[in-house]
Amino acid sequence: MAYISFLILTSLCIAGREALSISDCGAFARRPEYTDISVVCGTSAIDLAIQICPVVYTGYNASLLILNRIKDNVDCQGTLDTSVAPPVVRFSFPIREGNACGSNFLTTSAPGTGIFSDFSNIQSVNVSGVIRSFDPTIGTITYNAELKYYYSCAYPLEYLINNTQVDVSSSSIALKDNNGSFISTLSMALYKDENYSKPLVVPPLGIELRTNIYVQVVASNLTSQYFVLLDRCYASTNAQPSNSTFFNLFVSCSIDQLTTMLENGDSQKARFYFPAFRFIEQQNETISTYYLHCITRLCERSTCSTFKQCNRKRRSVETTVVQESITEPSVLTVAIRAKTETPILSKEEALSGGQSEGRRASVGLGIAVAVLIVIGVAAILMAASFYRKLKRLS
Repeated sequence: MAYISFLILTSLCIAGREALSISDCGAFARRPEYTDISVVCGTSAIDLAIQICPVVYTGYNASLLILNRIKDNVDCQGTLDTSVAPPVVRFSFPIREGNACGSNFLTTSAPGTGIFSDFSNIQSVNVSGVIRSFDPTIGTITYNAELKYYYSCAYPLEYLINNTQVDVSSSSIALKDNNGSFISTLSMALYKDENYSKPLVVPPLGIELRTNIYVQVVASNLTSQYFVLLDRCYASTNAQPSNSTFFNLFVSCSIDQLTTMLENGDSQKARFYFPAFRFIEQQNETISTYYLHCITRLCERSTCSTFKQCNRKRRSVETTVVQESITEPSVLTVAIRAKTETPILSKEEALSGGQSEGRRASVGLGIAVAVLIVIGVAAILMAASFYRKLKRLS
């Protein structure tokens, strides 16, 4: 009798929705397995997909899968998708605390490692929850197994801006921890005006030295919970900074005197500018080419002010050689070509040039004196000859 009540109530719960039966599932009708749930940790939303046929086999249906015990919010209910094989029920919710269908948000901190070893506090946020089956059976006992599908997405909040898509593995069941990434929401661009309205187009012969270069790092399609905070931006002579000469434009609160920070950690964009310079080691080249890199933190709006304090580890602002290797993530290289001013002669070239010019001047002066002497002697001889002729006539 209890089982009949369950079937009647199930039919009522899925009224107005597409429902599946055991016969509809065919070969997909089976007991639940650990691979029945997949988790996609997106940049603005988390997407879950649960194979529905094992759920039907167990005695439930799509409407009886409840996300984090929230039953009265349509946005948190599953949607049956029979266009794929096997069919699934899909859940999708935004990554916004207070509007993530009851998901738990846990922010953790740990010392940085690898490329982030300069920073003593690297944050990650873990978004987790569970989808449970709701058993409508009325009575003392039930023959339906309880289904629980746990999900978890871990997002680091520190990035080295790159141009490589970060692949997120999927597939899981019962308990699934997935890693997500916000890196695809971040981009860096150069501008030539303080209003950031005119993109900087680097001419073939490079940018004039001391020309202001305006940099903007912006997050797009990102949950409004996080702001952009630049931890470090630096230039290197090689696209991959490993074993390359580099120069820090700023590290935390240590800012080069010619770098001006306009906005950082106050919104979903960060802005600064600096005058074009050249690397001394490229002095024999017509154009000094270097690459701009920014280590970017996504901080919760309420905690950004903490990271803006000047009490974190940082390197001195010096030109030196990077020792650690760069692995993942790969580096987005923004090339800057600075025009080298008119070539400057070395000390030896200047001295040799001055000596040769002096020799040329001395030779010219000697020739001029010799010509004058010849002309003078000729004039004297002509005058003497004319004098003798006059004397004979007289």
